[in-house]
Amino acid sequence: MLSTVVQLLNNIGSKREVEQYLKYFTSVNSQQFAVIKVGGAIITQNLKELASSLAFLNHVGLFPIILHGSGPQINEILEAEGVVPEYIDGIRVTDGKTMNVVRKVFLEQNLKLVEALEALDVRARPITGGVFTADYLDKDRYQLVGKISKVNKTPIESAINDGYLPILTSLAESPEGQILNVNADVAAGELARVIEPLKIVYLNEKGGLIHGETGDKISVINLDEEYDSLMKQSWVKYGTKLKIKEIRDLLMHLPRSSSVAIISIHDLQRELFTDSGAGTLIRRGYRLITRDSIEDFESTESLRRAIARDPEIVANKSTVAAYLRSLEETSFKAYGDEPLEVLAIVKNVNDKLPVLDRFLASKSGWQNNVTDNVWNAIVSDIPSLYWTVSENDDNATWYFDRADGSFVRSGKILFWYGIDSPDDIASLISDFSKKVDLEKIAAKSESVKAPQGTRSYSTFSRSKNAFCQSKRFYSTNPNPPALEGTNSAPSRVALIGARGYTGQALIDLINNHPYFELKNVSSRELEGKKLQGYTKAEIWYENLQAEDLKIMEEDDKIDVWVMALPNGVCKPFVDAINSVNGKSTIIDLSADYRFDDSNEWTYGLPELKSRSEIQNARRISNPGCYATAAQLAIAPLIEHVGGQPTVFGVSGYSGAGTKPSPKNDLNVLRDNLIPYSLTDHIHEREISRQLDTQIAFTPHVASWFQGITHTINVPLAKKLTSRDIRNIYQDRYDGEKLVQVTGDVPLVRDISGKNGVVIGGFGVSSRQDRVVVIATIDNLLKGAATQCLQNMNLAMGYAEYAGIAVE
Repeated sequence: MLSTVVQLLNNIGSKREVEQYLKYFTSVNSQQFAVIKVGGAIITQNLKELASSLAFLNHVGLFPIILHGSGPQINEILEAEGVVPEYIDGIRVTDGKTMNVVRKVFLEQNLKLVEALEALDVRARPITGGVFTADYLDKDRYQLVGKISKVNKTPIESAINDGYLPILTSLAESPEGQILNVNADVAAGELARVIEPLKIVYLNEKGGLIHGETGDKISVINLDEEYDSLMKQSWVKYGTKLKIKEIRDLLMHLPRSSSVAIISIHDLQRELFTDSGAGTLIRRGYRLITRDSIEDFESTESLRRAIARDPEIVANKSTVAAYLRSLEETSFKAYGDEPLEVLAIVKNVNDKLPVLDRFLASKSGWQNNVTDNVWNAIVSDIPSLYWTVSENDDNATWYFDRADGSFVRSGKILFWYGIDSPDDIASLISDFSKKVDLEKIAAKSESVKAPQGTRSYSTFSRSKNAFCQSKRFYSTNPNPPALEGTNSAPSRVALIGARGYTGQALIDLINNHPYFELKNVSSRELEGKKLQGYTKAEIWYENLQAEDLKIMEEDDKIDVWVMALPNGVCKPFVDAINSVNGKSTIIDLSADYRFDDSNEWTYGLPELKSRSEIQNARRISNPGCYATAAQLAIAPLIEHVGGQPTVFGVSGYSGAGTKPSPKNDLNVLRDNLIPYSLTDHIHEREISRQLDTQIAFTPHVASWFQGITHTINVPLAKKLTSRDIRNIYQDRYDGEKLVQVTGDVPLVRDISGKNGVVIGGFGVSSRQDRVVVIATIDNLLKGAATQCLQNMNLAMGYAEYAGIAVE
């Protein structure tokens, strides 16, 4: 069993990573491996995956201590009984009636998790009392709420020694035996202070801490370096500020090797067993340093130990003294942390293109993400850089993730970032090739092997919402873009169904739009929570009903309604708005009105449909993600089609939405490709209807998060060359800022996070009777949110690409 599980772990990280972390975790007492705090919502929504993840850890000989909350379940029962939960300063006021519910729910949820583990042959022990002793926090104010004064770890140690996973609640008892309610996050922190585990893990739905301005997930927080500046950020307030402060207070009482990880249940193994992790890693760390001379280092011995990690020195091909002498002969800048667990040396810092001469990290440096902190310091300081590593370097994939481009030759990999000029890149590759050949590092001079399928030569844009530098535009488009807008007045937007990935992507776009202002966001699951990542105003989620929309329409509160609801759900909302006969515009992101025959709805695909028609429309149906890419990839060839085109489509799992299913379950998707809806998929009908040509479409879902790739086989009615076909596409999409035509095969990883479609390949058979076209699209952006914003811009009289990053 152990060997099987280790083999499975290798699928989420390198063999080196898995082996070193297993050795690291099993080097301490069992109870010191990890304390894992599980949010109550996870037991309700992700019980199967939670149990599977914990079983995974147990099968490799690890015994995490699990402490769970039950907040959502408690609220549900109280509300069903007509009791409105009362909070003061974020703490639940717990009277006698509430305590009866709290205790009952905690016992039920604890048993549910224990039974789920036992069903997977994992021995689990419920521990619902006897661990936490507490005094009243403030009896007059909070009633039966406790402040932990003592932690008894004996029941936990006993369970682990007997081979059981301990499953704890956060209930405590007073010295007199009264049961007291304690916040589960606080209880997990107090438990960690006593256990002193290597890892403290908080599982939540968001999968980490979200940056309040960018909306991005924060990867690493190095408290010694970042805490003071972080706490001064305008978005760090309320619960976020309290959580960061509590985590810092906790880590200050633990060994420096301890860390806190805030992640989703989907990423538990990746966080524990890979260098890159998954959610937000918070650690004390050390302050970062920069030095530009050997004399500036506090300890020459520490510097020598760091340099001694150099593979050439380890292999006796060089010496520490020789390398130090080379530093004295050139300008350099060194980056690292105080104990030099990571040391980076950049040479020729004053030249146009500096070189990262050495990047040397200890195991601790990799495990604790010090490498990322140092790398970020380099990138913020130096706009362009190149470096080389061995093709067999265990951390080669880490470098690939941080480079703009790469070139492999004779066992060595050249990386670079921040270089935009093709001539500069060509010169860099030429110099690298000559040097490698002269050194005769490998017998074969043209090795093109690269880790994880990376091409021997690749280049991509570092801008999240921009195409790569090789993008071209071409001539004669029969539907030229409406580039200039006639309106500059602000417009009010309501987003109905804001919880999903598409809703969040649209919120980000609106946040950066010069005229659109978000006024309402509706989500049943998130009602009452503050909208994160939107900086124009403070907005809280509502649970708006159809009658609410009718009243808002009557009062002329909204200019644009965006329906981001599942298929078949939005009709009552649309009917409510229509009943008023108001002036607003509706954009529907579902498929409900894509097949409308009433002429009341306009199909909003600006690159293929009439832009003037969209400008005059007040009811717009947003195309599907698969359908957008397929139509754009087939449309230029319609008059040359000699048979039924077939579309093999593969999407990242964000296309399956946020509701748990096998299609967004990473344990199911790992090493897998799932076909579904083998015939008559709704997008097959949509594409066929819009192109007026019957096509065959088979969708699949893969293990990446966002992005779609289509492989489209088009039979030809007459012989055409690849050049002929490419010219057709170039002419058709001349001037289209969100369609890129390329002679290369576009890769799905290069489209993720970008606002357009890339079409290429154009492989023609030897008989010139069929062509294979490849199209890639980000399903959340041009496949949904970006396209929605295009339609909103056109309908409201703004420039079509306002708020959309294009090149």
